[in-house]
Amino acid sequence: MERTFIAIKPDGVQRGLVGEVIKRFESKGFTLVGLKMLEVSKELAEQHYGVHKERPFFKSLVEFITSSPVVAMVWEGEGVVTSARKIIGATNPLMAEPGTIRGDFGINIGRNLIHGSDAIETAQNEVSLWFTEEELVSWKPTISPWMVE
Repeated sequence: MERTFIAIKPDGVQRGLVGEVIKRFESKGFTLVGLKMLEVSKELAEQHYGVHKERPFFKSLVEFITSSPVVAMVWEGEGVVTSARKIIGATNPLMAEPGTIRGDFGINIGRNLIHGSDAIETAQNEVSLWFTEEELVSWKPTISPWMVE
């Protein structure tokens, strides 16, 4: 079963949107297999945003993600990576469709509430960066037969 990494960034946590974000993924039928709230270390932030290391905004990304608690999650389900990106919405909230998390709650690109893996390989890397195997729970909700064939 496919897994993806989702993080509610400091602005989403500070604005009290954790429950709303979780609700959207649960309502879609995905299974939460990992969840923790943490203060992100500079080292973890730099690893997570490593692909942007040479970009001028790298330092501000690291400073922001380490500024306040983050809620890190792993969700599981068929097509979860692609579907999660649709639930989240465009990176720039001004371009995000209504009904998406960023479209409904985002204000600007620097405060876009949430991170979601953009590909299966990225998801695998991010899940292993943020979670140990012992922190993940494999389980099947009893409602599963009513949601998928």
